[in-house]
Amino acid sequence: METKDQFLESSISLFRYYKSLGEKVFDQLHDRELFWQSNPETNSIATIVKHLWGNMLSRWTDFLASDGEKEWRERDAEFLNDLSTRKEVMEKWEAGWSCLFEALEATKEVELSHIVYIRNEGHTVLEAIQRQLAHYASHIGQIMHIGKTLKGKDWKSLSIPRGESDTFNSQKFSGKKHRAHFTNSLVDPGDGVTEEE
Repeated sequence: METKDQFLESSISLFRYYKSLGEKVFDQLHDRELFWQSNPETNSIATIVKHLWGNMLSRWTDFLASDGEKEWRERDAEFLNDLSTRKEVMEKWEAGWSCLFEALEATKEVELSHIVYIRNEGHTVLEAIQRQLAHYASHIGQIMHIGKTLKGKDWKSLSIPRGESDTFNSQKFSGKKHRAHFTNSLVDPGDGVTEEE
């Protein structure tokens, strides 16, 4: 397998990883907590999801052939707090990620060096993927922070819990060295521990 094939596989795994982190936060929250804001200038989880949805539809629709900032996108409207139910939030969440995965899974290794545009600025496909991965990871981090703030002592860690680093490392180092993507543990629903938070 060539390096660029590995890049695509790794990128898809990382997008799935960040999607799963968001969902593990949603699972811990009551419906009303999805709409909580610490102050009027901050975004609720629902608003962050709406923004991710708008960005994903714009960037990944017709990914290789048209500018990633679509004429039909209404970015400012993504920050209006007009979602009112968990169902609406989750519909936006799933629609955005579905668009992303459909585009990425159709992307070929030979296309990674092709140029795509975002607001008339040229990016290689590889650079465009990296740009979106960094953008989405930052918003998932915001979602996690809000969740942890709301749950306090009831928060179920999505990382190595405090005070358990030695145990976690001991388990990791007890096996043989091997090639693995750190997100592989996500396939085991019993393993909720990741190394990021």
